[in-house]
Amino acid sequence: AVPGSTVELGCSARGDPAPQVQWHKEHGDLPWGRHEVDREHTLRLYAVTPADAGAYVCTAQSQLGTAAATTFLHV
Repeated sequence: AVPGSTVELGCSARGDPAPQVQWHKEHGDLPWGRHEVDREHTLRLYAVTPADAGAYVCTAQSQLGTAAATTFLHV
């Protein structure tokens, strides 16, 4: 990603019952005041900086179990 740009990281999780979906950064916190997660579980990071680079994990959890996927952001 280019510094200062907006990045969208998608996460597709379905099930019955519908899973709870959460995003976190593997080593650190999501950028305070510069991120949001929409209804489709897409994580948006605004005005990215080199400090935002790293692994981001999407975790889906329901009564049936837990699944996780990791994506890497390079700034």
